[in-house]
Amino acid sequence: MKNCSVYIELLQAFPPRPINAEEELIATQAAIDSLLDKGELTPDERDYLHVLGTLVYEYEQTLELIPDIYGVELLKALIEEFELRQKDLVPIFKTESIVSDILREKRQLTTEHIQKLAEFFSVSPAVFFPLHPVKKTA
Repeated sequence: MKNCSVYIELLQAFPPRPINAEEELIATQAAIDSLLDKGELTPDERDYLHVLGTLVYEYEQTLELIPDIYGVELLKALIEEFELRQKDLVPIFKTESIVSDILREKRQLTTEHIQKLAEFFSVSPAVFFPLHPVKKTA
């Protein structure tokens, strides 16, 4: 490195540290935003931006951003998110009583239901299945 004074100035202005709290994330994001707002970055600024981006990425990996829900629980969350009523799902389930039974867990979602729901909500059918097999306790 010929002249790393810009990089050292950046480090001194906002020393990068592992992010452990929301406030630290916000501060790091503000530093990232101020660099991005400049437009054309020097190699030192790009390196510093990479370090900050890595810290944000590592922190976000520790968060459970998407709740681990699937199946009927996911369906209920999607219904709420899209402000739907049971009758809005009749094209998928054929009758409102089937929708009701599924939401009350008196009936299981079928493969056909899951395919139609995935298409309806524009999501992968995989989101309706658990990521890990659920261990049953005796």
